[in-house]
Amino acid sequence: MVNIVLVEPEIPANTGNVARTCAATGAVLHLVKPLGFDISDKAVKRAGLDYWHLVDVRVYEGIDDLFARGGVTDPWLLTTKAPRVYADAPMPNGCWLLFGKETKGLPEALLRRFPDRCLRIPMRAEARSLNLGNSVALVTYEALRQQGFPRLIGQGRMINWEI
Repeated sequence: MVNIVLVEPEIPANTGNVARTCAATGAVLHLVKPLGFDISDKAVKRAGLDYWHLVDVRVYEGIDDLFARGGVTDPWLLTTKAPRVYADAPMPNGCWLLFGKETKGLPEALLRRFPDRCLRIPMRAEARSLNLGNSVALVTYEALRQQGFPRLIGQGRMINWEI
């Protein structure tokens, strides 16, 4: 299992993409307020998120509430400022992956609290960052790869095509 934490997400479509990744992988989605959108049943249905019922979503009033109630152990904080690459970090079953808001990333105070737990996704110097949904998917699948893709379908079924 993987725990995905979105700290103060602002863009509903990004959170929807992350929720879809969680639905496909069985990851738990933790949302830390304030949220830039409504996640009520009515709003979710209006956005066409028909897979929302497959997602274990937990909401927290703030970052302190997450650490008080969430059971967070050994979190990995994703930030463009980190010297360590995400693929070099051990991500065992039950790992916690924290991602910040789209416009500012994770709060500086949180990064200072866990300086040895900060990871980055390598990219060109000219690129500011990847989309939040893409970043979450990339790191989540790395964690699942390290864990041997538990509880996920191990093979597809190809149709025998004539060439």
